[in-house]
Parts: sequence; structure tokens; C-alpha cells
Amino acid sequence: MNKISFLKNPVQEYAWGSRTAIQTLLGEPAPSERPAAELWMGAHPKSPSEVLVDGRWQSLEAVIGDSPRSILGERVARKFSNTLPFLFKVLAADQPLSIQVHPDLEQARAGFEKENDLGIPLDAAYRNYKDPNHKPEILSALTPFQGLKGFRNISEMLELMEKVSRSVMSAYLARLRNEPSVVGLKEFFTSLMSMDKDHQGMAVTEAATIAEKYVPEDRAFFWMVELNRQYPGDVGVFSPLFLNLVKLEPGEAIFLPAGELHAYLQGVGIELMANSDNVLRGGLTPKHIDVPELLKIVDFEAGPAQEVESTSDGPCQTEYVTPAREFLLSVISLDEGECFESLQDRSVEILICVSGGAGVTDLRSREAFDLSKGTSVIIPSAVSGYTLEGNATLYKASVPMG
Repeated sequence: MNKISFLKNPVQEYAWGSRTAIQTLLGEPAPSERPAAELWMGAHPKSPSEVLVDGRWQSLEAVIGDSPRSILGERVARKFSNTLPFLFKVLAADQPLSIQVHPDLEQARAGFEKENDLGIPLDAAYRNYKDPNHKPEILSALTPFQGLKGFRNISEMLELMEKVSRSVMSAYLARLRNEPSVVGLKEFFTSLMSMDKDHQGMAVTEAATIAEKYVPEDRAFFWMVELNRQYPGDVGVFSPLFLNLVKLEPGEAIFLPAGELHAYLQGVGIELMANSDNVLRGGLTPKHIDVPELLKIVDFEAGPAQEVESTSDGPCQTEYVTPAREFLLSVISLDEGECFESLQDRSVEILICVSGGAGVTDLRSREAFDLSKGTSVIIPSAVSGYTLEGNATLYKASVPMG
């Protein structure tokens, strides 16, 4: 495949999703009967996009398998074993997601092989590792977005938790106060997560009741009360007190490396990640939870959450800077009369229009396509160059060429 082609993308219907956000983006009736949580653009075996080739919709995974070098480019195909290395998503959270962490590459390969050896089916609800890949990811907010990212400074954590903790939690906090280090934090978190369910429920109920009076003081307490309303007695209710609470405005972004404990709370965003669906969950979910495995993965370094820096790449394009080798996220903002022209040395790209409309033109064939809100296309590496014109905002997923 050597031409720009439209994509048809699968929607994941998870309980925490929105009945309006993705539906409105795609021009579908809203509110819908079922929540739409994620729109996937990519070639993950679990749920690949379809691409329009010669008038017929075909699996993007299969099409890449048939002609990896023309689609991915020689360097990307060689580097990533003829597979698309990223997964591009629109995420819409009306309710909080689980407290979770992603493995690094070595952990993912080992976990995937172990579960295969145990004969656990790939689609089993109790399976942790769905593939042998790691999952660093970036999220850029499309609406005001709130989430939890990484452990707070221990002094800040203690200050917040001591306000709401009484008999059940006092001993655990005393240990952390006496050992305010990575070692002490690991011991504290392990004890908290491993507490028997009766004691967890007592500690959470007690703390959430006390937290109500502190809601005007700090939004962390608001989220603690809200999480307890949705998941009463779940140990994850404590997470806003020991994780950094992050609020993003549209266009702002965060990067989540392997091992960083996190949860998305509310909002709509663009996600880009390595091509993986590996998640270890610790709470706030009806899905499979594996605390011992999660504890093997978590990085216990504490400190303030950092947003991703962005750099201007010409008059219309902004790139988000991350250490990921599998993906690069960019946003292209066009005003009427402006023209974006791609680089000639480029990898495979997927574009989605999130507002307005634009025309994309293949510079060699002069073939042109109209991109409206919600429309996405794949631009193979074999396309030597293209332009975008119109009045629109588009997000672009690509592979770093450095």
C-alpha cells in the first residue's frame, strides 16, 4: 500500500466511558445507550483498525503484514520487526479508571511467556499480560482533564493522610513517618494493598467520612469522597492522597513511563502509546486485580508530577517531547489560508481531525481527500510528501526518525 487511505476504527465500550464524547466526535447520535471509552487507531491484534484498500475494508494489521516496508518505511520495519510500533487512541472518561501500572519491556516479555506456559487464554479475564510489549504512553487533553500520576512527595502524602486516618491506619503511617524513603514508601504501600478486605473497608470508610469536611480545602479530598461513592470500601479510594493530582487544560500533556502508578479520573484526551494492552490493576475496578504482580512492577520514587514539554516545528505543528522510541505525538493547527507541508524523511503516520475540516493532498499523485471532524487516515511512508490546508485541528501519530 503506497497511498493515503481512510481508516475505520473500533470503539471499546468500557463502563467508565462517555455516552457523548466519542459519539459526537464521530458524528453519531448522542447520548448513546452504551458508553464509548476508547477509539483505537492502529494494528493491535486485539482490535485492529480497518483500512480502505482498493474499495474494500481490510484489517490494518494484515495489510501491514503484506507490505510492511512500503507502509512503515525501511527503518521502522527493520527496527520493529515489520509491525506498527504504536497504538493511537481517543480516550473519554466520564468515571475514574482503575489504579494501574504498565510493565517495562523485560517484565512484559517475561509475564507474557509465563502466562502462555500456564495455558491462560489470551482473552481470559484473569490474564495480566495480553502481549509481550511495554506500554509507555502520552495523553494530551482535548477537554479539561484530571488524573493521578506518580507518588507525591512523602511529606505531602503524610500531611494529607494524617488528616483522615485514625485507628486502622495509624500504625501504617507511623512506619512511613519513621522511614520517609523509597524503602519506607514501598513497605507502606505494600502493607496498605495487602491489608485484608475487612480492615481495608474499615479504614476507607472511616477516612472517607472524615475527608468530607476537608473537601473545600484540597481537591484530593473531593476525589477521595467521590471514589468512595463509586467504589465503597476499595483501597484505591486512598490514591488521591498518595498520588499526585494532575489537572490538564486542552493541549497540555503528561507522559507515563513503565512502573508509574496512575489513574485517569475525568475528561477526554488523545493517547499515544507503544502497541500494547498490558495493564496491572490495583483497585477502583470490577476487572481483574493482581496486587502481588502490581507490586513487582511499581516504581516507588516519589516527587511532583511533570507535564510534557512541547516544541514548535514550523508555523502549524507542535510536537510533544518524550523519551519513547515507538511514537511521536504532534498537533497540527490550521487557520484558513495556512498550509502544512510534511517532511520528505518521514515514517508511517496516522492523522485524526478533532475539529474543523482540512484537505490532505498527496504531492506526488495529486490525489486529495477531505478530512472532517472524526475522520482519520493512515499515510504510509511510501507517500513521499503531502500537504494539509483548511481550518482544523489534527493530531498526528508517527515514529521518531532520529
